[in-house]
Amino acid sequence: MIETYLLEELTVFAKTGTLTQTAAQLNVTQPSVTRGMQKLEDEFGTRLFARQANRIALTPAGELAAKEAARLLQANSAMVTKVQNFDRSQHTTILAATVPGPLILLRQLRATLDTQLQLEDQFVATNDIETALTNNQDSLIFSNQELLTDTIESQYVGEERLQVNLDQFMYLANQATVTFDELKGLSFIVMRAIGPWSDIIKANIADAKFMYQDDREAFAEITAHSRFPFFATNLSQSEPTFDAQVKADTDRVAVPISDDSAQMPIYASYLLSQKQRLSPLIRQLQQQWPTTIQQ
Repeated sequence: MIETYLLEELTVFAKTGTLTQTAAQLNVTQPSVTRGMQKLEDEFGTRLFARQANRIALTPAGELAAKEAARLLQANSAMVTKVQNFDRSQHTTILAATVPGPLILLRQLRATLDTQLQLEDQFVATNDIETALTNNQDSLIFSNQELLTDTIESQYVGEERLQVNLDQFMYLANQATVTFDELKGLSFIVMRAIGPWSDIIKANIADAKFMYQDDREAFAEITAHSRFPFFATNLSQSEPTFDAQVKADTDRVAVPISDDSAQMPIYASYLLSQKQRLSPLIRQLQQQWPTTIQQ
C-alpha cells in the first residue's frame, strides 16, 4: 500500500511543477521529496518522472498517477470527516436549517429541550440537505421542503407565517390581515439573511423598495427610530431583541399577510437510522411551535 505522504508529494508536485515549491509547500526538505519520488516509482513499477538536466516533469503515467492520488486523498479526507462527524453526532444533536426561523426559535427553546444541541450558524442549501445528513455533518435539518429517500425522511413540524409591522396610523394597520398586493409601492427595512422569504416578498410586492440590513442590532435600531414597515414571522418574533422591540414600540401594529405564499410549511429531515433518537426532540418542537402572531 502506498503511504499517504507519498501521494501528497505527488499531487503537490503536479500542481507546482518544481521540487523546490513542493518541498516548501509540504514543509520538508528537497532531498526528502526526491527520495519520495524514487520510492513512488518503485511502488508503481514504472517511470512517473522524466528527468533532464535541471528539470523534472511528470510522464503521462505520472500525470495519471497524480490524478488518481488526488482522488484517493480526497476520498480519504472525506472518510475521516464522515467518521468524526458520526462520532460527534452520537454525543450532540447538530441542528441546521435552510431558513432562519426554526433556528431563531430553537435558540430560545434550547434550555427546555431534553437533549444536548449544537446549532449551525450557516444555512444549508436545499440541494445539500441529503449530503449533509448522509455525511453526518448535521443530525436534523429544517427546511420548507419535504425530503423522502431510501435513507432519509421528513416530518412536518409546523408553519411559519409572515407578518408585516406597520405604523399604527397607516390605513392598512386597521385591517385584520393584508395582502401582498396591498403593500405595493411601500419601502421596507429587511434583514438580509431571511432565506426564501427574500425571494417571496420581492416576487409578490410590486414597486416596493427593500433596504437590507446585515446586522440584527442595527436593524432593531433603525426600525425603532423610523416608521418604515418591516417583516417578521411567528418564529422570528420569539427572538428577545424583537420581543423587547415590539413591547416598547406601541406605535407599531403587527398585521398577518393572508396570501398563501406567506405561509411556509417547515419540515425536519433526518436519517431513518436516527429516527428513534430524534423523534422525541421533534415532538417537543411540534408541541412548543408558536401558532399565533403577537399583536
